[in-house]
Amino acid sequence: MVVSDSRAVVWHDLECGSYSADLPLWRELASAASNAASTVLDVGAGTGRVALDLAGAGHEVTALDLDAELLAALRERAVGMRVETVCADARTFALGRSDFALCIAPMQTVQLLGGSAQRVEFLRRAHAHLRPGGVLACAIVTEIEAFDCDAGDLGPSPEIVRIEGVSYISRATRVQVGRRAVRIERERAVLAGEEQAARGQPTWVRDVVELDQVSVSRLQQEGREAGLVADGTRVIPATEEHTASVAVMFGA
Repeated sequence: MVVSDSRAVVWHDLECGSYSADLPLWRELASAASNAASTVLDVGAGTGRVALDLAGAGHEVTALDLDAELLAALRERAVGMRVETVCADARTFALGRSDFALCIAPMQTVQLLGGSAQRVEFLRRAHAHLRPGGVLACAIVTEIEAFDCDAGDLGPSPEIVRIEGVSYISRATRVQVGRRAVRIERERAVLAGEEQAARGQPTWVRDVVELDQVSVSRLQQEGREAGLVADGTRVIPATEEHTASVAVMFGA
């Protein structure tokens, strides 16, 4: 649910907050790790989509993200829960502890790090924070369908939320699949009631995200470079609006 006036928080919640296909896997992994009496490290936690779900199930969660504004919203929502927030870069973080039983990187976080060398740095950091026998799980997307709404393709339905009389609209308009990256383009609009009536049509602002192309085997090799042991994969099922993804598993 979107509960903040922050534009960054609103867009993050609108575009990411309703996704839930991966939650059963993170719950399963956290429950399996709970006997170790250690916390879960959620990397790329954002406003707390996964962290709050796991904390609500009784787990102690450390939520790490580079965006302080998103973490501020998470803290507001986590009052009374065992959630600690850390504003840090996934490639360089150092928390002064190595007792996490589980580290997760949901929603293609590792594909936003800027290439192989940067992913290896994250994997090394994650490894350094895991206890012996700890588990790291990284979600990646390996197959995504290209489309272009400007060329007449039918894209996903727009995502819309209305907060105190203001409508926020986000729609994916183009996905370009390249050899090295997947480029995802969205258009966003913000409309107040009177403004909408005066304009007739919204003014759209483009937002672009690029995901590094990475295969399961490539990520597993990078994990080995970081001292981790590849431990298979788990499939996260597709939904009507989201493609299937793969959780690549590692042991410390």
